[in-house]
Amino acid sequence: METVRRLRNVCDLRVPTVLLRATALELAILAGHVLLYPSGLIQERPGADLSQDPGPPGGSGTPRPLGAPRASGSPRKRDRDQGTDHLDKAREDKRGSGVTADRHRDQDRHRDQDRVRDAVPDRSTAGAAPPPSRGTAPAARKLKTAPPRARGPEHRTRKTAPLPTPLAAGGHPGHPPVVLLHGFVDNRSVFVLLRRSLARHGWRHLECLNYSPLTCDIRAAAELLGRHIEEICARTGRSEVDIVGHSLGGLIARYYAQCLGGDLRVRTIVTLGTPHSGTTVAPLASAHPIVRQMRPDSDVIEELRGPAPDCRTRFVSFWSDLDQLMTPVETARVEHPDLITENVRVSGIGHLALPVHPAVAARIRQSLEGSGSGTSAPGVVSVA
Repeated sequence: METVRRLRNVCDLRVPTVLLRATALELAILAGHVLLYPSGLIQERPGADLSQDPGPPGGSGTPRPLGAPRASGSPRKRDRDQGTDHLDKAREDKRGSGVTADRHRDQDRHRDQDRVRDAVPDRSTAGAAPPPSRGTAPAARKLKTAPPRARGPEHRTRKTAPLPTPLAAGGHPGHPPVVLLHGFVDNRSVFVLLRRSLARHGWRHLECLNYSPLTCDIRAAAELLGRHIEEICARTGRSEVDIVGHSLGGLIARYYAQCLGGDLRVRTIVTLGTPHSGTTVAPLASAHPIVRQMRPDSDVIEELRGPAPDCRTRFVSFWSDLDQLMTPVETARVEHPDLITENVRVSGIGHLALPVHPAVAARIRQSLEGSGSGTSAPGVVSVA
């Protein structure tokens, strides 16, 4: 009888549907990210123009400009056809160039002889005037300068169509580059969908930075981030950048802006599931030094709690009510009296879904487009 009562109690336990859905989504994202992970091991080529369509996630197609029609047929077949067309055209040009050149050479020689005959008078004729002196012979000097040769249609300069003007980043020429910074033991492959979303909506300068999974100090990673940002600003000619950081990446970005003077270079920092106040999840993971720095009692977290009266960077933190890696979940909020902050609450998804969820991506775009206001927006907003 006692066993039956216990079984009934177990059946009465109902797991919320939202939690089940979020867990299933987390597992699916984890499986897909494991497949994409090798594609993000190599550091991205600096200065890649991402205003072009990056193609499907994990694909290796040639980028095409926004709005350009897609070519039909396989790439190998298109290359073979284009190569054949170029060879045929080269043969025809070479075959016709010899005949055309000989014909034009004969015409030019006869034309020059006729012009010399008309310009120089015949001395044998009666009453012929003596040849002018060397100092006053403009007609003779003109003979030394041959007139421009007439050219046929095949020698005319071919006009090429102007290249399309790249779309201004974010639809506004003053929009700075966006730096995407991944989390712990991750790489730039986590931003495949977010980067594609930003590129499709007009962001031109997108930089995905990889830091080593063997990094053992948030401070050292923040200094490395600073050097990368200086290089990006020098290459793009911009004085500021925006940063989107997932998990640990957001903490590195905040340390750079708040403690290393990076607020002079960083306009807006968007964090996704970042332990701003430290997290107590997975105590056994404290064997790694950088995990210990993400604990609530670490020196790094204590340093971030210190005064920052002159920090000009705007912080937008996305935190999820179902984030399994943030304990408590409110630790992903930025709570600091000296910082310009906006906390965005995300409902119904977990930690791994934050960089890939389309609703979050749309809200990130709004945050980057409206970052010029420089006003604080306290409170929470549900986006999913």
